[in-house]
Amino acid sequence: MLRKIITIDQEKCNGCGFCAAACHEQAIGMIDGKATLLRDDYCDGLGDCLPVCPTNAISFELREAAAYDEAAVLANQARQQEALPCGCPGTQAKLLHQPATTEASSTADTITTGSQLRQWPVQIKLVNPHAQYLQGCKLLIAADCTAFAYDDFHRRFIKNHITLIGCPKLDNEDYSRKLTEILTHNDIKSLTVVRMDVPCCGGIEQAAKTALQQSGKFIPWQVVTISTDGQIVDEI
Repeated sequence: MLRKIITIDQEKCNGCGFCAAACHEQAIGMIDGKATLLRDDYCDGLGDCLPVCPTNAISFELREAAAYDEAAVLANQARQQEALPCGCPGTQAKLLHQPATTEASSTADTITTGSQLRQWPVQIKLVNPHAQYLQGCKLLIAADCTAFAYDDFHRRFIKNHITLIGCPKLDNEDYSRKLTEILTHNDIKSLTVVRMDVPCCGGIEQAAKTALQQSGKFIPWQVVTISTDGQIVDEI
């Protein structure tokens, strides 16, 4: 049928992933670092992805395309939800009890306070939004690479926080949905977002901001940006 549908200019796309996060139907995915329309029948033609694109790479076109299939969209979303538990022990929610550390141990080359991780799992897409450890917590949402780039990540960011991590460029996931559910159903005391100083990492910041707005809650929050050489370059 002839209908209005999005088109993505691959030359203009900078791989930020904002559009994929904004597409509730999961019609857009990131392939080889570029936003791509995965299936015509997943695109409802409403254009939620257009206003979030920083480079104006997305527009509408009128062309022959399969009709929007809401049933297929819902079935795909249900498959993804069902795939998470899957019986794998690695997805089982648990609270970690780290030994108390009063002072850092050190050698000539290193200083360490030990792991500060408080819960498992840590991947955003694996976390149960109703896990008990989320109630009353300080929430940290971090891009995967930040912990590798910043050497004091555990003490500076993870300590006394529940930690969720993800990569908006590599995960075909709308983080804002899961994060909205977490913020809506739990008494979150504060929200800290840690991202890298690269364009694609903005997707995780945008997902957190969208979740805050959709939850309707007023929660203290901040965004910390890490450079690729391991420096804190911005805190807002």
